[in-house]
Amino acid sequence: MNPTVTQSVDSEGIGWIVFDDPAARANVFTPAVHADLRAALDALAALPLKAVVVLSAKERIFIAGADLKWLSSLPDAAAVAAAGRDGQASFARLTNFKVPVVCAIHGACAGGGFELALACHWRLASAAKETVIGLPETSIGTLPGWGGTVRLPRLIGAKAALGHILKAALLPAAEALAAGLVDELVPATELRARAKAAALRLAADGRPARMGPPAADAAFFSGARAEVLKRTRGHEPAPLAAIALIERTAGLAVDAALAEEARVFGEVTAGEVCKNLVHVFFLKDAVKKLTVDAWFPQTAATVAPAPFRKIGVVGAGVMGSGIAQWCAARGHEVVLRDVKPEFTARGLAVIRGVFDESVARKKLTPEAAAAGLARVRTTTAWDGFDDCDLVIEAIVENVAAKQALFAELAKVVRPDCVLASNTSALPIEELTAPVAGSGRTIGIHFFNPVSRMALIELVLSPRTARETAERTLAFAKALGKTPVICRSSPGFLVTRVLFFYLNEACRLWEQGVPTDVLDAALRDWGWPMGPARLIDEVGVDVTDFIFREMVHYYPDRFKSTAVCGRMLDAGMKGRKNGSGTGFYTYAGGREALNPAMAAFAAGAKLTLSPEAITERLNRVMIDETKRVLDEGVLKTADDADFALLMGTGFPAFRGGLMRYAKSIGEVGSD
Repeated sequence: MNPTVTQSVDSEGIGWIVFDDPAARANVFTPAVHADLRAALDALAALPLKAVVVLSAKERIFIAGADLKWLSSLPDAAAVAAAGRDGQASFARLTNFKVPVVCAIHGACAGGGFELALACHWRLASAAKETVIGLPETSIGTLPGWGGTVRLPRLIGAKAALGHILKAALLPAAEALAAGLVDELVPATELRARAKAAALRLAADGRPARMGPPAADAAFFSGARAEVLKRTRGHEPAPLAAIALIERTAGLAVDAALAEEARVFGEVTAGEVCKNLVHVFFLKDAVKKLTVDAWFPQTAATVAPAPFRKIGVVGAGVMGSGIAQWCAARGHEVVLRDVKPEFTARGLAVIRGVFDESVARKKLTPEAAAAGLARVRTTTAWDGFDDCDLVIEAIVENVAAKQALFAELAKVVRPDCVLASNTSALPIEELTAPVAGSGRTIGIHFFNPVSRMALIELVLSPRTARETAERTLAFAKALGKTPVICRSSPGFLVTRVLFFYLNEACRLWEQGVPTDVLDAALRDWGWPMGPARLIDEVGVDVTDFIFREMVHYYPDRFKSTAVCGRMLDAGMKGRKNGSGTGFYTYAGGREALNPAMAAFAAGAKLTLSPEAITERLNRVMIDETKRVLDEGVLKTADDADFALLMGTGFPAFRGGLMRYAKSIGEVGSD
């Protein structure tokens, strides 16, 4: 087997260590890679050298960190701690090597990759856009275990180091330089030459002397701990463990600090939360490889599906405008239609506002935003739709209105134009029944707000053609969205499961569980907001409409509650357009319980523990998801977990609804 790490010495006495796993697209650390690194260092240690340069031969990834499949397979905390000590020992060989060691970074340098860089004496980074650097471990429920919590605080100070570890983000190379994570920023084409020059300089002048940063005081760590507890409600051990570890090891010798790091690394990484978050990481990663093969008979390989270029959007409301903006921002020409000029003008204003917000958040440059806005044209007729590759309907949720629209659209567009509905609940085959050649129809359910919600449900009707599905899936991925594929069925997955849950929450409210008690129980369990607050966000009117749709499609099982209808009769629509009233009031931007809800409350108060509340609502979601899977609306429980994580805010640290159900014995092991 070819080694993953090789070594050589050039004519000027510079040793070169090159990471390049021949069997993988990315370099990751495994026990075998650590062994190859040690073998390369052993070979170089026996030779006369001036200095050593460490680099990667991969085009886009320096080292992506540890192999998570290997790491998550370790049986217990002791085994993980031993893996931590093993990695620390490999990197200590670099720190203590007989000559200076320079690290030349090009591409993603994450987790263990950056911990290797920290163990070197000098760090250069290429200025290429693919070069990003950092320690993202807390985002997957663990912490740096190969020296990151020890070396980074000693390099840039505990405050700054802890900030990077808790944020768990990868910084562009220029930001990494400004933060002190690397020492030089160089053009990618000059990386090797500049790294050699740095090595020769260090060989002549010695290893750089670095001033120790000032220590952080107890108040800083206490404040950091309070912030994390507020954000995570104590459900995620890794951030709290990182704070305690850095505080505790600040005054220790490096070897003692590393030993403590390995111990804590073992405890946290072997825990259930880390395993759940790693599971979520792999769910998200699997989307990159998603195909339509599971939904269609296997066929011989064909050419790549033709991409959609020009997009039509019908309906200039919040959803239609959001879809138009997102498509235009990603290079598509877009024509946006509504029935009145004031509607299209309002839609264009929404689009402009989203572009402006993207500029303010530095997601887009002003020039890119202006170009994106220029790609949107509006109309109240059908001009511009005759050459669209895809048209997305985003009008009112009404079957008759949508059927009439699709009948009209079919007369306007090309025969090969794909026709899609953005409906959140209505069966695609019912809406598109008037369209001849309906193999070109599909559902593309975006989530609101489009600019912030990554999930798309791709909904296949019984008549959707494979080519249509392939083109639409490629389109969703090109938009930077994360798609899940499902079969057309009322409510699909997310709407169906979510609104069974919200209806049951309303039932608890009608039985006397107060709004604040209901919402607090679910927030404390890990949801970003409680069900009553979520109804206000979705809209009381939208919620009541979908409740009625669920009654229509599932009359034997969905018994709708009455509170949302009564709230609508009183003019309470929730938090619509940033204001209004619902279960809460929002005057002046301040959220408070709405006293007017007392008029709709039952006389008696139902006393339930938070555990009983969450158990009852979770059971409704689990039972409905089981039915969805049994009906073949989705292919796997992992698909359901992914969609509910991305589409409803189900707490990621629990790994997904069906993974959670398995952990409590509600579903069997596969």
